[in-house]
Amino acid sequence: MKLAERVALVTGSSSGIGRGVALAFAREGADVIVNHPSPAEADAAAGLVAEIETLGRRALACQADVSDEAAVAAMVQSALEQFGRVDILVNNAGVAASAPVQDITVDDWDRVLGVHLRGTFLVTRALLPQMLARGSGRIINTASQLAYKGAPGFAHYTAAKGAILSFTRTLALELGSSGITANCVAPGATRTPMLEDVPDEVLEAIRAGIPLGRLADVADIVPSYVFLASEDARHYQGQCISPNGGDVFL
Repeated sequence: MKLAERVALVTGSSSGIGRGVALAFAREGADVIVNHPSPAEADAAAGLVAEIETLGRRALACQADVSDEAAVAAMVQSALEQFGRVDILVNNAGVAASAPVQDITVDDWDRVLGVHLRGTFLVTRALLPQMLARGSGRIINTASQLAYKGAPGFAHYTAAKGAILSFTRTLALELGSSGITANCVAPGATRTPMLEDVPDEVLEAIRAGIPLGRLADVADIVPSYVFLASEDARHYQGQCISPNGGDVFL
């Protein structure tokens, strides 16, 4: 029960890594705000809320496109009305699309940067005041090992993830000894819905380049978030940990 009586908001938590993090937090004693981006994910979010409640924790589903300032403000207001505070923020919401730079549309560029980078900024900014007022909190941003190595066809995605790293480091410096920590997790290639449209031969090439010889399962990634959310990580500030099977050495 490393997170007993804590309240966590996990963006993009109706599926994939976010869903795994939300469940793991609940198992460790946290109440969880489950964020999902659209009505299409409402059933998945409701199912996760029900699963969290079977663990004896409270949960709330909140629809919000994290790149939309008004939607973020409404989500945070609902979370604070329901739970009174948010102790742990996991900025996890993300989208991906593949194209070489010359074929990336401005709309696709703006959408990927909007969800990953603008979303991380907007939700962090909205929740920071109540953390600062209490003098405690955990902010965990989701980067990627691709922020370090790049990836053909994913210039917008890797640019966003690299910017999240820099944002986290500056945030950590600003927070200083406030009692709030800001850190990153940079997962390696993980079997989530985001990889469903990736051709098998591409996945095989990725797998072959990983020293451990396999793509990650969500269960391989989640413990890094639990650690950074817990008191065990009290001396981590502005750091990035990367469960990537050896794909990149930080």
